[in-house]
Amino acid sequence: MNAMLETSELPAVFDGVKLAAVAAVLYVIVRCLNLKSPTAPPDLYFQDSGLSRFLLKSCPLLTKEYIPPLIWGKSGHIQTALYGKMGRVRSPHPYGHRKFITMSDGATSTFDLFEPLAEHCIGDDVTMVICPGIANHSEKQYIRTFVDYAQKNGYRCAVLNHLGALPNIELTSPRMFTYGCTWEFGAMVSYIKKTYPQTQLVVVGFSLGGNIVCKYLGETQANQERVLCCVSVCQGYSALRAQETFMQWDQCRRFYNFLMADNMKKIILSHRQVLFGNNVKKPQSLEDTDLSRLYTATSLMQIDDNVMRKFHGYNSLKEYYEEESCMRYLHRIYVPLMLVNAADDPLVHDSLLTIPKALSEKRENVMFVLPLHGGHLGFFEGAVLFPEPLTWMDKLVVQYANAICQWERNKSQCSDTEQMDADLE
Repeated sequence: MNAMLETSELPAVFDGVKLAAVAAVLYVIVRCLNLKSPTAPPDLYFQDSGLSRFLLKSCPLLTKEYIPPLIWGKSGHIQTALYGKMGRVRSPHPYGHRKFITMSDGATSTFDLFEPLAEHCIGDDVTMVICPGIANHSEKQYIRTFVDYAQKNGYRCAVLNHLGALPNIELTSPRMFTYGCTWEFGAMVSYIKKTYPQTQLVVVGFSLGGNIVCKYLGETQANQERVLCCVSVCQGYSALRAQETFMQWDQCRRFYNFLMADNMKKIILSHRQVLFGNNVKKPQSLEDTDLSRLYTATSLMQIDDNVMRKFHGYNSLKEYYEEESCMRYLHRIYVPLMLVNAADDPLVHDSLLTIPKALSEKRENVMFVLPLHGGHLGFFEGAVLFPEPLTWMDKLVVQYANAICQWERNKSQCSDTEQMDADLE
């Protein structure tokens, strides 16, 4: 009799185990996908001014909910992974012309130029000068998608190809792009200003490119001439502060660090003959032993310390990060500046976001935009599972640029009216 009772209780025990297992799996899925996280408009940090009020009125995306794809879009890791793996979905192929500029040290800088496909909203000649993320170039899908959208909104686009990033372009001097070197970007901007003397500029930087464009604008007041505004997306502001957080396993940053370092190693080693060859005039501090250290590097910091800083003669990694970070230059930017980060970006630690927050509290020209979701350069939109080709980020940058162009047009018209009234009096 007891044996029969024990046998009848076994299925109930197994059913309980199954239910517990299913519940555990569902809990992990909900936690990993962050499904309980709400959707909301981005947090905005700015000073009350005529410009900020105009932007809030002219840029609906600033006050509207950003709604990522329901199933996976609230996970910063998945947004980041999708950006890293496929860039964008159904990415267009805008047609452009590649330009070559010989730098003073013999390096050959390249950028791609794309003409507008429609008339601009205010009828002016406006060029977006774009600096991509680390080791990126004009052929990356997220850049192609953004350029195509900007062209259709009446913008000419110039996209820098980071020195050494294009696989089919050989280096012509023993130097590659670095974290904060603005030489190539500055050469591209100078070319655009000279070739199109009537054009005005909208400066856009993604990730590492955001650091470069902000540093470039802050280096000298002359760099801000004919610049309407600047937009920086998903940068970290201070490599020195980020250094420690990038070695932590929190949010898998150490893993991302390893993956990015591995990619950088491949790019550097593809140019090793030019960078480390015996017949090459290398930077004095760059030694053959640095190549062997490169092979064993597992972080961006090790690569920066053994190779990248030496292209510009920095004595230490600390000096390199201090001098090359845009944090020292942000307060010198006087044109309208929009800084965009995602709260769930696994690469940018929360502590780094105090930099744009503090800046926006002091400067009327700065607006810091912080959506809950988006990951690192993801910002995908969509209903349930499949993302749309255009991202929230693409739309926001163009919408902001349109608003600034209209703001400048209104200011110009007001000035002309005041001048006419003064003449009549």
